[in-house]
Amino acid sequence: MQGIEKFIATVDKIRYLNQLMKVGFDTIDAGSFVSPKVIPQMRDTAAVLEKVEFGTSKTKLLVIVANVRGAEEASRNAAVTYLGFPLSVSETFQRRNTNKSIAEALNILNDIQEICITSGKKLVTYLSMGFGNPYGDPYDAEVVGKFVDILSTLEIKTISLADTIGVSKPDQIRNLFTHLASDFPSIEFGVHLHSHPAEAIEKIEAAVDAGCQRLDGAIKGLGGCPMAEDDLVGNLATETILGFLDSKGIDAHLDKGEFVKAMKVAEEIFPG
Repeated sequence: MQGIEKFIATVDKIRYLNQLMKVGFDTIDAGSFVSPKVIPQMRDTAAVLEKVEFGTSKTKLLVIVANVRGAEEASRNAAVTYLGFPLSVSETFQRRNTNKSIAEALNILNDIQEICITSGKKLVTYLSMGFGNPYGDPYDAEVVGKFVDILSTLEIKTISLADTIGVSKPDQIRNLFTHLASDFPSIEFGVHLHSHPAEAIEKIEAAVDAGCQRLDGAIKGLGGCPMAEDDLVGNLATETILGFLDSKGIDAHLDKGEFVKAMKVAEEIFPG
């Protein structure tokens, strides 16, 4: 939602989240505790979380944080299991996204990990620009591996390889995921891929073939990072991911009827 300029009413966010809770997803990114001046769309995350209906759902909630203050606020919220932090392998994008250098971001990440340990939360680190960047900053698989090694030292157990601007290629996804999963077996790797719709299936297939079991998606393929480039490249559409899994006979263990209802809510509340 962060890339949508028109404010989505809090009541609609609550309605959407509570419908998603019925589908059976492992984890839902439910908001962020960041500056409302920077990301005004997310200024009501705390209010949304107050109204989440877990019921019998085993779905866990994740919120994005960008600094210690946000992490402290998120860590006090009982509805939250995961704190997600965007760490970039691109110095330029790290400054654009969090107004910090990579060195500063790593210090913040270390502090957030301590907050998670103390509060019983889990930290998910997104390696932004994990498949390349448009700024000319150094990038190759070895660079990504060095970042993962640092995160491993901090005992971070979940890392999402993020293609922030949709530049990844299937072979690159397959090779990077396979080698990292082999080199760091104690870490759960996922992929957070942005993609133009025409390229989505081949990217999903590459990740699944490599053994990835944590794929991020957004219904209708909405999203994109407003801090990256002028043109937002949307997330993988959840319905495209599920359609691919169905075509391969892979059971995602979701309630398809509730998912159809979630699609309908999305159609009602999201512009375009």
